Amino acid sequence: MSKTNEITFQFISEPREVNFAGKVHGGSVMKWIDQTAYTCARNWAESYCVTAYIGGTSFYHPINIGEVVKVIAKVIYTGTTSIHIAVDVFARDFNETEFEHKVHCVTVFVCVDSESKPQPVKKWEPQTEKEKSMSLYAQTLKNFQQQMDKEINHFLKQADR
Repeated sequence: MSKTNEITFQFISEPREVNFAGKVHGGSVMKWIDQTAYTCARNWAESYCVTAYIGGTSFYHPINIGEVVKVIAKVIYTGTTSIHIAVDVFARDFNETEFEHKVHCVTVFVCVDSESKPQPVKKWEPQTEKEKSMSLYAQTLKNFQQQMDKEINHFLKQADR
């Protein structure tokens, strides 16, 4: 039985996803990330969720057309209404057995009711040392995001003068 805090999608990258350099377009990768993370959030929340934030995205290596792609999304922290999910994208050529880590990011979803109002989510409790480390990582990113939002708002107020 699979854990409700983790989901894996696996598929082949297709020619329609090609960019001008002949690799998979970054926008396609972001769509895969959002779809996999949404499924993970939806499974955890057992309710509809909306994307609130995608950040800390690092593209380590390009993904080639025709590679086997694996996208793994895991709940790493929950707030009152939010679910923080680490997403990792891996890919491999059919001639290889090992996947190469291609992309990493953290997404945040908010659980909402039928009127699109935030609603509480069940708390996720990290069990292993790795999960505890990832939970701290999510909280650190959350603090950075809040600080960045303050800076941006301050800048925008100054620019409006």
